[in-house]
Amino acid sequence: MGICHFDLANNYGPPPGSAEVVFGRILKENLLPYRNEIIVSTKAGYLMWPGPYGEWGSRKYLMASLDASLKRTGLDYVDIFYSHRFDPDTPIEETMTALADIVRQGKALYAGISNYNADQSKQAISVLRTLGVPCLIHQASYSMLNRWTEDKLLDTLDKEGAGCICFSPLAQGLLTGRYLDGSVPQGSRASKNSFLKSSTITPQLIKKLNALNNIAKERGCALSALAILWILRDIRNTSVLLGASSSAQLMENLTAITQPQLSAEELKKIEDILRTE
Repeated sequence: MGICHFDLANNYGPPPGSAEVVFGRILKENLLPYRNEIIVSTKAGYLMWPGPYGEWGSRKYLMASLDASLKRTGLDYVDIFYSHRFDPDTPIEETMTALADIVRQGKALYAGISNYNADQSKQAISVLRTLGVPCLIHQASYSMLNRWTEDKLLDTLDKEGAGCICFSPLAQGLLTGRYLDGSVPQGSRASKNSFLKSSTITPQLIKKLNALNNIAKERGCALSALAILWILRDIRNTSVLLGASSSAQLMENLTAITQPQLSAEELKKIEDILRTE
């Protein structure tokens, strides 16, 4: 289907590290002949092991974490290595110098940042630029229901020449057809101990989701495809990370790229729905 980007992090699991191990096995068994055609990214910033150098943004942690990620995946290098979150207790110069050195060492081809706010992003990009290593991309959560990047961050990235790649584009599954009747299906994220809590699913939210679904039905697509297409309406969002748990979900998500662009009328309807309380 043309998918060529696989996004990982040291802590993805459970347990932490297991996503990289699984990817490494799939790479070895199936994808290795295509290594030069695919983009593999990983990150470091969240807790991986006890002690002061087991998380955040110190040089020691970033270097050690990437070495461990390369072993788990069986790769000689990753295409993108991210600082997964801003570290308030480590000078940003230390974190960014570590990223730059990792690129110079050939362990990553590009440097990125994730979950940094606008001011932190501007600082990080500026430091990387002085080190001669451009910041390729910022990875941020963004969806119809989570629009924080629109407040300064996207403008900052655009001005600084970095792209934005969006994770959780379906708001942990809310922007699919699973919750339209207000119930919590067995096996869904909201039914498990996850970031999405069942208390999030309020009557007001259900009304909003159904209004959005009506727009999707009018154009003959799934709500998930509409949500992804809406993200890509903004050229500053260079890509979307899909977290499908089945082939059927993946195929449904991918119909977004074959959909005609949203019209001005549709965009206004969507905006009106999203702004309702």
